[in-house]
Amino acid sequence: MQALRLARPRLPLRATANVGGVRAIAATANPSAAQSAPSTTTASVIPLSNVEAQWERLSSEEQLAVHQQLEEIQKKDWKTISIDEKKAAYYVAFGPHGPRKPVTPPGGNLKIALATVGLIGAAGGIFLAVRSQGPPPPRTINKEWEEAMNERALETKMDPITGIASEGYSGKGFVTHK
Repeated sequence: MQALRLARPRLPLRATANVGGVRAIAATANPSAAQSAPSTTTASVIPLSNVEAQWERLSSEEQLAVHQQLEEIQKKDWKTISIDEKKAAYYVAFGPHGPRKPVTPPGGNLKIALATVGLIGAAGGIFLAVRSQGPPPPRTINKEWEEAMNERALETKMDPITGIASEGYSGKGFVTHK
């Protein structure tokens, strides 16, 4: 799998001596020279049967060892690779860890939905409380005033093309109350 090969650098890095007070790092051109250097960590072979359950508890060195182990396994014939090894390779390459880790934990969507409903309810309650403290509607918002506005619109021939003063108009005009 190409994704596993891209996960680690191609050339191993080795530290060089201090040059002028600055510590430098150089890439080794010969990978066999870097592998012959003694390793400070011992990478134990991790069983691939249940990588999904173990992955989060592994240190970064152990995860790198699993990467390398799977890379070597994938160089073999795919017909000879076991199902567990294929599952482990897929999980390491595309599993829900690192940048693919879910943003919200399981059950988090329910909490978000309940919080949203609660906030909308609180906003509605605040709206009703403010509305109850407001003044009553103006006296001009009733059926009598709206009918008087219709009569005034007919007298002044308001909107004679499509409105209340047009020929054959059958709408209610300004009356909105029943």
